[in-house]
Amino acid sequence: MKKTSKKFFVLALICLGSLILLGLNTGNNNPSAKDKNFYKDVKTFSEVLDMVRKNYVDEVDTTSLMQGAINGMIRTLDPHSSFMTPDLYKELEVETQGQFGGVGIEIMIIKDVLTIVSPIEDTPAFHAGLKPGDQILKIDGKSTKDITILEAVKLLRGSKDTKVTITILRENMSKPQDVSLTRAIIQVKSVKYKKIEDHIGYIRVAAFQEKTADEIRKVLRELDGKTNPMKGLVLDLRNDPGGLLDQAIEVSDIFLKTGTIVSTRGRVKAMETQSLAKDDNNEIICPIVVLVNEGTASAAEIVAGALQDNGRALIVGTQTFGKASVQTVIPLEGGSALKLTTARYYTPKGRSIQAEGIKPDIVVPFIKSVEESESVINKEERIREKDLTGHIKPAKEDGTKVDESSKGVKESLETDDHQLKTAVDILKSWNIMKKMKTN
Repeated sequence: MKKTSKKFFVLALICLGSLILLGLNTGNNNPSAKDKNFYKDVKTFSEVLDMVRKNYVDEVDTTSLMQGAINGMIRTLDPHSSFMTPDLYKELEVETQGQFGGVGIEIMIIKDVLTIVSPIEDTPAFHAGLKPGDQILKIDGKSTKDITILEAVKLLRGSKDTKVTITILRENMSKPQDVSLTRAIIQVKSVKYKKIEDHIGYIRVAAFQEKTADEIRKVLRELDGKTNPMKGLVLDLRNDPGGLLDQAIEVSDIFLKTGTIVSTRGRVKAMETQSLAKDDNNEIICPIVVLVNEGTASAAEIVAGALQDNGRALIVGTQTFGKASVQTVIPLEGGSALKLTTARYYTPKGRSIQAEGIKPDIVVPFIKSVEESESVINKEERIREKDLTGHIKPAKEDGTKVDESSKGVKESLETDDHQLKTAVDILKSWNIMKKMKTN
């Protein structure tokens, strides 16, 4: 083996040795057939890297080569694991804080194409008429083929009042169309609320961010006063893509006195956790209806599952997205990071909803308006976890049980929102039934 190739091989073996010391390889000291194959693969990788560096037609940057190799490796795992350069890692940190410069769209790779899941209300993308299902073919003239979500996010975000042009393709379009957008400060307000007739409260959670639980506690103090307590609460988790796991647990605990909230299990023992509700003597006691749909995912599904399995709330709407995996962000040297799927999570009754979703107690389809009917993917036809290329399989395949079965909000009840109207009617009926005498 040539000297340079040997050097890369030794570095790879040092990395392997570090993994063993960290306890990620707990087998005996005798190398198995798998270990031997792994050593061969590392050797092949180091030889290919050396050949590319020395013989490619143009001089190449070794760092770019290594990052490309890492990206390729992580892409073979699942849609939610990713390698983040320092810049991309910063973008992720900004996102959890709920304010950033951008155009205001949720995006996903669907069938290898960058696709709009939904525009965020009252943002440049929303006002430009972008729709769920629009395929983004180019960003500022650069093809999005083989782009990652985080790379796309970096291109779309930027300073306020700067421009970005995206090339979209929509069903029934004869050819792609350029859409010019002026970036704005996107403030994703995590919690919105209002009071509805008959002392019924409404809380909408758009995403689980760093202060979501604190915001909900504050809102509940306004909605559930001692002199004017709520008779019922609608917790709206529709189109909530999730967010921080610890916030999902904390929000669930707000509504539960006792019981399991969620448990996680992975290959590594440290990923086996169980979160329990604590009785703070200030939980609300009124009936709760939780609204969900295909856009309810991840952390939002944890809350819905916790309240459903503990018998604390009635789940109304349509089947949820089905993302029941936990991603751990591992900072790396130099400011980069690895977002790695490390566990599946399970509802209190031991259900794994990965690629399955949570089934509502009462199914209420969304009634589309004429405008929404023209959309490529309307609210009832959205892509779910099971439709993503490379999604991790439901836990039933490894023997685990699977489910079988405000401010800023208009003060009046929107009668065209059939799902919300149904939730309110259920809570009204609940209170009426309590008053009825039983024979």
